[in-house]
Amino acid sequence: MTLLDVVLELVIVVTAMLATATLVLVGPKRIAAAIRGYRWRLEACLLSIAALVVVLALRLSTRDVVRRLERRVIGHNITDDLFALEEQLFGETPVAILQSLQTEALTTFFVFIYIYGYAFLLLFPIIAYFALEEMDELSTLLLAFTANYGIGLLCYVLFIAYGPRNFDPMLFEGLLYDAFPQSHSLTGQVNQNTNVFPSLHTSLSMTVFFVAWVTRDRYPLWVPLSGFLAISVALSTMYLGIHWFSDVAAGTVLALISVYIGVNYTVDGLVATGRQYLGQRFDVLGKPGGE
Repeated sequence: MTLLDVVLELVIVVTAMLATATLVLVGPKRIAAAIRGYRWRLEACLLSIAALVVVLALRLSTRDVVRRLERRVIGHNITDDLFALEEQLFGETPVAILQSLQTEALTTFFVFIYIYGYAFLLLFPIIAYFALEEMDELSTLLLAFTANYGIGLLCYVLFIAYGPRNFDPMLFEGLLYDAFPQSHSLTGQVNQNTNVFPSLHTSLSMTVFFVAWVTRDRYPLWVPLSGFLAISVALSTMYLGIHWFSDVAAGTVLALISVYIGVNYTVDGLVATGRQYLGQRFDVLGKPGGE
């Protein structure tokens, strides 16, 4: 199965999920209104979209630079520390405990959640919030996503960590590639095996759930559904041998920080604050004897 086949299958399945959820949770009236008013909606959240695009582009364009920085200059390998910490806290790592429960049905469920459910979870709220009368919720979500990627990229530079399946194949199984080997061609294009601490799968999924909770009056049914999917994604990363429990915990904390940023700040506000700070610094440095 080629990469194109995998991507096509992903698009078909996720599109069907999005169409169903949009009709049920958003409704035809809101969908029609969003289509009619798409221009002002895009303009209203343009800065948030631009910020997310810039961070994603930066992440993709600097992959080689980041890899060299983390492995040769800054990064500290914490894989042994994560393994030792979890054994000390739990006696046996949560990953090993989860994998000891494996069945064919459970593996199929978690593979589906990790690939298809995760994509749906991230995309649906964008559609749902775009259909609202105001774009505050969508701007909050996009800024929170931006914070996730920005802080996550910094953490990947500072910390080198390998997931359980790459740490010791004798102790932990790589169930994702065992059950769905064609997914390797997809994940290999967007990730590398040291992008582990924190788990961005967890942080982005929990971000969606936390924003759903904050905006629960908008789509009440989305709260339990997003919560179920977010928790399932977090569990899937451990069950499939991709992340440690520590990665999931750190990802949840990152989600909380990112949602706090998204709720309490705006892109133009952050830009204005940055300009003000830099202006003050340059003013101080420009004065005689200033430091």
